[in-house]
Amino acid sequence: MTTRIDRRFAALKDEGRAALVTFLMAGDPDYENSLTIVKALPEAGADLIELGMPFTDPMADGPAIQAAGLRALKAGQNMKRTLALVREFRRRDDATPIVLMGYYNPIYAYGVEQFLTDAKSAGVDGLIVVDLPPEEDTELCLPALKAGFNFIRLATPTTDDKRLPAVLANTSGFVYYVSVTGITGSAAPDTGKVAEAVKRIKRRTELPVCVGFGVRTAEQARAIAEGADGVVVGSALVDTVRSNLGADGTATPATVAAVADLVRSLGKGVRGARRVLAAT
Repeated sequence: MTTRIDRRFAALKDEGRAALVTFLMAGDPDYENSLTIVKALPEAGADLIELGMPFTDPMADGPAIQAAGLRALKAGQNMKRTLALVREFRRRDDATPIVLMGYYNPIYAYGVEQFLTDAKSAGVDGLIVVDLPPEEDTELCLPALKAGFNFIRLATPTTDDKRLPAVLANTSGFVYYVSVTGITGSAAPDTGKVAEAVKRIKRRTELPVCVGFGVRTAEQARAIAEGADGVVVGSALVDTVRSNLGADGTATPATVAAVADLVRSLGKGVRGARRVLAAT
């Protein structure tokens, strides 16, 4: 079964460029403004969209994304509203892939079977569930693959050649390479080390490899895009939402525009990369 994610990466390969993958927390700072921001992403240059599923205990997330999740929860965001946001987005965009990213607890609480049914109906294409290792594939990964989702796994700097086959075994859509050891937004990636890591992963899989954690500027995005199939930007976008809220924590007229402006800048960086991937 070919998914929107598969089709998007195939099209980008034909174009000879990497993808810009944008992450934002669903429901941040509130449902309506979150929806408006997400709707603006493709036109601004996002090729794929990751939406965070708000959760009270996001252990792998840095302060920026933790705060975004808390803002969303405070504004009433939950799994039903996250799926409603995707469904509303799909009314005008049936091409841009959407991946839900987060932790297993909210999915488990919703009910796995019901979640997969409702997420498929809403127009979700893929899942990244950071706290379910390959040893737990029967919990969600295998049912999700059977239901037609891409299940995207994380590889990290500590994923050695012995562990990598297990990480790749049931992965589809793309591989998400975490460029730094630690929480999101904690450090800038070393582009030389990242390029070598991407080469190592691509020797083991034909899947696209996208790189995230720590990418904040167009220059960093351009450097990463020279050797990877995609660049994931999250904390920088979430920080932009936060820094353009009013004193009371609510959205202002500048909030949506500021996020779109940053995505445009990042998109230019990705599109300006000199691709060296074909030579590896």
